[in-house]
Amino acid sequence: MSVANASAPPRYLMSIGIIGALFFVFGFVTWLNGPLIGFAQLAFDLDEVGAFLVPMAFYLSYFFLALPASSILRFTGMKRGMALGLLVMAIGAAVFGEFTTQRWYPGALGGLFVIGAGLAVLQTAVNPYISILGPIEGAAQRIAVMGICNKIAGILAPIVLGTLVLHGMGDLAEQVKGADPATKEQLLNQFASSIHGPYLLMAGVLAVLAVGVLFSPLPELRGEEVNKSGADNGGAGRGLFGYPHLWLGALCIFVYVGVEVMAGDAIGTYGHSFGLPLDKTKFFTSFTLGGMLLGYIVGLIVIPRFISQERYLSWSAVLGVLLSIGAFATHGYVSVLFVAALGFANAMMWPAIFPLGIRGLGRHTETGSAIMVMGIAGGAVVPQLYAVLKQHFDFQAVFLALMVPCYLYILFFAKVGHKVGQRESGGAGAAARPAVEAN
Repeated sequence: MSVANASAPPRYLMSIGIIGALFFVFGFVTWLNGPLIGFAQLAFDLDEVGAFLVPMAFYLSYFFLALPASSILRFTGMKRGMALGLLVMAIGAAVFGEFTTQRWYPGALGGLFVIGAGLAVLQTAVNPYISILGPIEGAAQRIAVMGICNKIAGILAPIVLGTLVLHGMGDLAEQVKGADPATKEQLLNQFASSIHGPYLLMAGVLAVLAVGVLFSPLPELRGEEVNKSGADNGGAGRGLFGYPHLWLGALCIFVYVGVEVMAGDAIGTYGHSFGLPLDKTKFFTSFTLGGMLLGYIVGLIVIPRFISQERYLSWSAVLGVLLSIGAFATHGYVSVLFVAALGFANAMMWPAIFPLGIRGLGRHTETGSAIMVMGIAGGAVVPQLYAVLKQHFDFQAVFLALMVPCYLYILFFAKVGHKVGQRESGGAGAAARPAVEAN
């Protein structure tokens, strides 16, 4: 299908709406991980390191399955690949709900891994799809709109789970502490089983959405047709290692998702380390996502009208450093608010990093996108490092020591990294530069 036809207003807007709905769905599923950490710690009677296996199992699936997902997408195409990803997510949600009810933690982690596997397929398809659905210079704005859909879902996810499943969790934790073994098992079995219904419902919704996407009017797009640089002939003469900005971008995604998950999913544990009650900390993820939503709105207004996406990315990285220092220098709810404010700093990072990383890849777009998606594994590694190190060192110092280097690397990518190798092809480098840089 030609780009011109894909850009016809009615169909283009419908396609944007469908992809926005998909971003809402995987935002809702992804941002359940924050409150699920506290849920798992209580339901499975775990320590913090064990509970942080929740995001680790979820995000590691991206690392292992993103490249296989790109191979699948070459066979299915992006549209059918999205439907397949949703179906796999539905299976994972059903598995997680079932094994959690049985209180078998390895099985529950397996369910989360399967959900992540489906998301690996979905994200490997949907992120480049929205980047190339219209003019590439407008990719950051389109991804920002998608981010708003994602973060609205993320704000709702902890509230919904907190209301349906985690209500009274603080009181339950106190009851469990004072209960005899038999009563403790009964209380925890009842608590764990409360998640079965919501996840079974989620599985059904995901399956229906898979069928809906399969028969939707979404156009089938090919990266080699719409994402090549003028002097590069669609990447025909270059392998993936001929695009150093891709690899630097994948590392940037790694550290970005690491700090995003720290600010979003780990914020509850961070707040609880101050002695704040569980019935309060279970909603902290929504505060971070509220900051991200505000950041997306600001980004939509100012990029590229007043500032380029690269410069905004630089400022966001600097703000991330300053807010991390603020969190370290304060205590209690004030420190938690600094962590939540990191959501604002993080908001426009993915919309800037992803299109810069895959720019000009041509026929390598799907594989390059998969490599970028593999970087999402940072959401597994950085929070787990935090959970382990905070057992031995001050949790605020550990938070600072992990966050600041990540933001400094994002600053490097914004200033230098995205340009590496872009001028080696003569005109290709110029052709690959986003139009927003000129504004």
